[in-house]
Amino acid sequence: MGLGILWIITEIIHGDKDEEDRQVLSVAYALGKIDTPSILFFLGILISIAALQATGVLTDLATWMQTTFGDDNIIVIMMGLLSSVIDNVPLVAASQGMYDLNQYPTDHYFWEFLAYCTGTGGSALIIGSAAGVAAMGMEKISFFWYLKRITLLALLGYFAGAIIYILQHYLFGV
Repeated sequence: MGLGILWIITEIIHGDKDEEDRQVLSVAYALGKIDTPSILFFLGILISIAALQATGVLTDLATWMQTTFGDDNIIVIMMGLLSSVIDNVPLVAASQGMYDLNQYPTDHYFWEFLAYCTGTGGSALIIGSAAGVAAMGMEKISFFWYLKRITLLALLGYFAGAIIYILQHYLFGV
């Protein structure tokens, strides 16, 4: 539906331009540039996450983590470290299935801290993000080179940021 509305609006906006200019600005042109395998990859991940949520696995995992670790900050920091192995998109999608919005409403500290941790925790290992994997291919960076030279720095930055984020929350209520 949204794509159809976008298509109509772009045709109205660019309808009076000549064909050569209009073609580059069309929805059909943009659709031709889409990286279909990447979209299918993320669609598959999100369907898998939905299946885990529907079967109750994610809720059980959240309950286990809460009883085992108890502190939300520790849980979120661990999830951030997990994002260095698992991409942050499926990890955040899974966490949305693990925790109800009644427990942590929109814009709650938990979600903001989770966004920080999963977004930056993926940098601990180069394989933790799609951008890191792409950099490996484009710049010929090996996993072990990154592990030896960058991982410690990334972890120090990650933990320093997490500590500052927690302190900021407890001291200023932000």
